[in-house]
Amino acid sequence: MAELHDLTALEQAAGVRTGELSPVEITEHYLARAGELDATLGAFLTRTPDIARKQAADAEAAASAARREGRELPPLHGVPVPVKDLNQVAGVRCTMGSRTLAGNVAQIDDHVVTKLRRAGTILLGKTNTPEFGLPCYTENLLAPPARTPWDLERSAGGSSGGAAAAVAGGLAPVAQGSDGGGSIRIPASLCGLYGIKPSRGLISSGPLLHDVTGVGTSGPLARTVADAAALLDAMAGPMPGDPYAAPALPPGETYTAYAGRDPGRLRVGWLVDVPFPGSEVHPDCRAAVMETAALLTDLGHEVDALTLPADDSSRLAFTRVWSVIAAGRPVPPRDEADLMPLTRYLRARGAQIPAVEYARALYAFRMLGQLIADQVMPRDGGFDVVLTPTVAKPPPRVGELRDDADPQAEFAAVGAFTPYTPLYNATGQPAVSIPLHWNAAGLPIGVMLGGRYGEDATLVALSAQLEEARPWAGRKPDVW
Repeated sequence: MAELHDLTALEQAAGVRTGELSPVEITEHYLARAGELDATLGAFLTRTPDIARKQAADAEAAASAARREGRELPPLHGVPVPVKDLNQVAGVRCTMGSRTLAGNVAQIDDHVVTKLRRAGTILLGKTNTPEFGLPCYTENLLAPPARTPWDLERSAGGSSGGAAAAVAGGLAPVAQGSDGGGSIRIPASLCGLYGIKPSRGLISSGPLLHDVTGVGTSGPLARTVADAAALLDAMAGPMPGDPYAAPALPPGETYTAYAGRDPGRLRVGWLVDVPFPGSEVHPDCRAAVMETAALLTDLGHEVDALTLPADDSSRLAFTRVWSVIAAGRPVPPRDEADLMPLTRYLRARGAQIPAVEYARALYAFRMLGQLIADQVMPRDGGFDVVLTPTVAKPPPRVGELRDDADPQAEFAAVGAFTPYTPLYNATGQPAVSIPLHWNAAGLPIGVMLGGRYGEDATLVALSAQLEEARPWAGRKPDVW
């Protein structure tokens, strides 16, 4: 017999609209799941049951009134959506995964939270993240590590590891995450989920923590493409003060609609070998790309190998920018000793980067985006989509990437594990991780599709086509 967490987010929302399901009932179900499994999965840093129950009661009343009056409700009205603890929710603790902010309470909502409130979603809590979202695993000094439900010895990835653990473990139907170097796509790969890093500017990062580098953005994590598209619809759109905005869909269009639309015949370039030193691609990740390339060919797409010249400059530029981002986090000098070793290492490194080098690194991002637009993905004769592994290896064991004794070596290991994802943060292009493959050990192996800037809808339509050809949502981990 199906339980509430077996339903997709859109199925839950449909039940709320008809009155067959209650937001209160759905919320209580997930609060109970979190109470039972959170200590095992490490999904939340802060749970907010009182807020969730109040919002659920309000959503219930609004749904009843809408039915009486014949009014439409937002597509995800009454559906629980946890928020990553890098984002601010007024009146709720916001630690950013750092012991130095353990008692910090946000004063205002981030714009993405404002959008989620308008959508009628329910806040279950703030999901686990590594300190300031810097590494690609979710281990901090505040909470248990986030673990993939597919093997509790292994990491859920990061920095949206808690969000991914919550969705993959059935503690939430969908979740908001954020991605500055792969932080949605990496945990999606490790947890067997679908995750979208949208085009730069599609979702606002304001009003307080605007990402001046342009590398970071919020985005959805979900079990299905349609659920992710619906959450993207809820979060997308410009807000006052945004410095830039991605191209909007035509009036009346939604990303949810594209999840049910034929993408047409696309030209797909696949790439496995990393064009800079230090990374080795695991055979499971290589096999996942080749099988996906074959599936895309069977679906009628034109699929060809893509080669890029060996060039380490983009990786070095990203390292400089990432270090400056770490250095810019507002930590009082007296609290520096309470930071984790990797954070201290990156902050010290960032503080030593001259302004001219930082500016050159940002220029390198723009040049890389122009190169891809002109030579790899031009609209006349170029690739429409690029296929790669999401990460270079299967899910690592908890603690495997962390090295408190040598944070420089740790940062190198993190980079070797995630050589593909930062490209799209540097260029601002959209990219998705798709859970098409599980290896012989039963671990999920994601593949990544990257698209042209502003063409998020193409990736959604292609992802849905792949999902229809090889469905994955029916696969459930033992904790389910």
